[in-house]
Amino acid sequence: MWDPDKYLDYADLRARPFHDLVSRIGATTPRRVVDLGCGPGNLTLSLRSRWPSAVLECGDSSPEMVAAARARGLDAALLDVRDWEPAPDTDVVVSNAVLQWVPDHSALLGRWVAALPSGAYLAIQVPGNFNAPSHALTRQLAASPAWSSRLAEVVLREDDAVSSSLEYANLLADAGCGVDAWETTYVQPLRGASPVLEWITGTALRPIRAALADAEWAQFRAELAPLLASAYPTRPDGTTWFEFRRVFFVATV
Repeated sequence: MWDPDKYLDYADLRARPFHDLVSRIGATTPRRVVDLGCGPGNLTLSLRSRWPSAVLECGDSSPEMVAAARARGLDAALLDVRDWEPAPDTDVVVSNAVLQWVPDHSALLGRWVAALPSGAYLAIQVPGNFNAPSHALTRQLAASPAWSSRLAEVVLREDDAVSSSLEYANLLADAGCGVDAWETTYVQPLRGASPVLEWITGTALRPIRAALADAEWAQFRAELAPLLASAYPTRPDGTTWFEFRRVFFVATV
């Protein structure tokens, strides 16, 4: 389950990669714009503002997120991106922080490119920070003797969940696309108690939360918090810097 309210913690900081991605899309009057993995819809609304004449299609695999997007006035669909096929008039496809959840999504990208019309834009952003302390320490704790049996069925993503910008560039160029690919590490200023723990609670820790009862979840968080606090010290002014690496590409079909 996704918690839309928790996901919107630090909403402005989480939105930075989305806006940087969409700014590189050159479409002027697309017929149909699609947001795959729209989440609670707060960012999808900016696509409507940029291209008001386009048909706006959006969806997410989480019923909670779809409900939140619909509450914002969007006609969001419950969908699995692996099953999605572009309509013939699809000129822009945006997928922000989704494909890291999809194994072998390179094959999926190839299928989308083959089905999109000439001139369409495929804009993708995925996290590239699976080796960061936030994720490495989580995996380390989950694999510890105290937790390994209770979390044996939980799959926590490693660095091979995504490719590098160069690998994506080669994949899309080989498919005949024009490619704009890049990576960015945002140094995010977080504030509050256990800010990195709260940041990853809305995303990376979801599989662990789903596997644990409430008391166990509280204990896991209590054990993870000091590990993260040591890796991400708080400055005297109350700021905790959080390095947030992302991988982007915009392919023109």
